[in-house]
Amino acid sequence: MGRQIHGEQIYVETLVRAPMERLWELTQDPAQHTRWDLRFTEISYLPRPDPQQPQEFRYAIRLGPFSVAGVGRTLGETERPDGTRTSALGFGSRNPLSPIRIGRGYWRYVPTDDGVRFLTGFDYDTRWGPVGRLVDRAFRPAMGWATAFSFDRLRLWLEEGTPPERNGIRAAARAYVFGSNRVVPHARRALRTPPDRTSGTAPRTIEHVEVAV
Repeated sequence: MGRQIHGEQIYVETLVRAPMERLWELTQDPAQHTRWDLRFTEISYLPRPDPQQPQEFRYAIRLGPFSVAGVGRTLGETERPDGTRTSALGFGSRNPLSPIRIGRGYWRYVPTDDGVRFLTGFDYDTRWGPVGRLVDRAFRPAMGWATAFSFDRLRLWLEEGTPPERNGIRAAARAYVFGSNRVVPHARRALRTPPDRTSGTAPRTIEHVEVAV
């Protein structure tokens, strides 16, 4: 069962000069993912009795003295003849402290002569009614910045071998937000809609992705 998401998509991409398999490993392994992604402090797979069913996972982020948790579901992986890979997921939280009620997104890995274009698009619905929509005016750009920050921290880890725990200042310096729609220079996109709708690398919408909760 799918649900309509009414938010505006957050989009981030960066070029990573590293092998596809290594990038895939660091983004798909929950233990490695939490090392570089500022948006999560915990990701763990839930039991999966039937391997034919989607993999579910629990995620959490600590906000001061509070921990806000949610559940996600991997909704499929595809690989094109040209080597492009896509991983889709749905996520959501029943915690009343979470600004995000339900959401969905994708990661895409596009091989190029210079490395891998690593990009993401995601959107979500808020809770708290009109108050939540007002809060989202600040929260959504912050999520774009956190995603760009994290992508650059991952890039530095892969390209230079510096552990992400030591990349905070450098990555932050490269993820300044200008207005609500641009991040420079290395995590070079944090747009509310993908910049290139004809390239085949960023779908127009992600409405086809089923929501987890």
